[in-house]
Amino acid sequence: MTNLPFVCIICFICGLAFFSMGLLVMLEGNRASDLRLRKALRPLAGFGIVHGIHAWVEMLEGMEQKLGFTQPSIPEYIRIGLLAISLLSLILFGVYLLAYSETSKRIISLVPIGLLVIWILGLAFFRDNYLPEEVWDVVDVWTRYILAVPGGLLAAFGLLAQQRSYRHSGLVRFERDALWTALAFIFYAIVGQVFVRKTLFPPSTIINQEVFLAFFGFSIQLFRALMAVVISVFIIRFLHAFQVEAEEKIKELQKARLEEAQQKETLKGELFRQIVEAQESERQRIARDLHDETGQTLTAIGMGLRGISTSLSNNYDHAQILNTLRQLEALTAGSLEELQHLISDLRPSHLDDLGLLATLRWYTNDLMTRTDLDIEIKVLGEEKVICPEYGTSIFRILQEALTNVSKHANATHVQISITFEKEEIRIAVEDNGHGFDTKLYRKKRSWGLIGMQERTTLLNGEFYIYSTPGKGAVLEILIPYCPIHMKESL
Repeated sequence: MTNLPFVCIICFICGLAFFSMGLLVMLEGNRASDLRLRKALRPLAGFGIVHGIHAWVEMLEGMEQKLGFTQPSIPEYIRIGLLAISLLSLILFGVYLLAYSETSKRIISLVPIGLLVIWILGLAFFRDNYLPEEVWDVVDVWTRYILAVPGGLLAAFGLLAQQRSYRHSGLVRFERDALWTALAFIFYAIVGQVFVRKTLFPPSTIINQEVFLAFFGFSIQLFRALMAVVISVFIIRFLHAFQVEAEEKIKELQKARLEEAQQKETLKGELFRQIVEAQESERQRIARDLHDETGQTLTAIGMGLRGISTSLSNNYDHAQILNTLRQLEALTAGSLEELQHLISDLRPSHLDDLGLLATLRWYTNDLMTRTDLDIEIKVLGEEKVICPEYGTSIFRILQEALTNVSKHANATHVQISITFEKEEIRIAVEDNGHGFDTKLYRKKRSWGLIGMQERTTLLNGEFYIYSTPGKGAVLEILIPYCPIHMKESL
């Protein structure tokens, strides 16, 4: 079992196992949701690929020895370099897995630096104290002692830490895979990297691969190959956890979307009921206004006209009749003004004639004459045309916001900021009122705010409300320009 062809086959299998593992980790490692684990898998991929190449270089050396080559075609320093790079990558894998906090990161990051310094100092020592034909075998032993043993143990401890993470996540199967991978790395480090070539560097003079062969009956290369296959198999199974994790996230997203859809349906039902109630309330308000104001005025006009008719038939003083006519004229003008105000509240004609900003200025001026509010309007950016459908909805949102402020905020000053950005219009309404707890407005079903939010959502916009009791409130909406405007801008 110790002949060179058999050892070459073992080296090929070992290299294939590690190289395949590294390639798969490189392709699948970015799917991990844990940033720490995703960062750790990158050096593990490097370890697998480079260590696999190193095993194939050893296989090539064995084949060249069998064929009688006196010098290897690949220099020994390249093989040792590949071995060192792969083992340093394995050390980084364990270090990244163990770095849970900033303090642990700072402390454990010194480990690979310290091991690398010790390894380099050893190279300088061996170069001066060993013969050229002995030095590379000694360096190989030194590399395995200083880098391979700590690297395997750090990888094992890191995987044990990851095992606890899987246990807390309820992924029992992958917890076992992490445990078996950790055990394989421990055997790979303590056994596979301690029984090395026999050299003049202690303790390889006593503990070496010849002793292992004599005691167990098979070569240390076979043991390393077996551990490589075990590590690769369980690492590949370990990577399957990412797919399971992704499927769980998809299920959670689907559940969240279903709940969101149900909430939207509930909100739509409530909003429909609110719209019906608002329509009935608006009809009652219009009927009341017509009865209280316009109806009484028309009644007074009718009575006045009958009085004039009686006066004319009885030949009363013309001066008295003229005075009555002037009073009726004033009543008619007042009634017309009230009707115009009522019509403007229902649908301001300014929106069609002058646009959103002019209508907003007209409305705020009218509101300031009827309330104690001081309203300031700021316009930023280059003004863009808002299509009628969007302009009406934005005006209704602002109208509702100002109505809420005047009725409930007990404010004296309101600032409306309108910013025309590249792809959207940003509007903020800020008052100095007594504010409210934003967490409670949904629980209390503040239909005014919910209606504004729903109007914003229908325009594919974003709705935000910020308020603290005693510190006023800020309502902010971001609404993209309507498709007509976007097509024209293109």
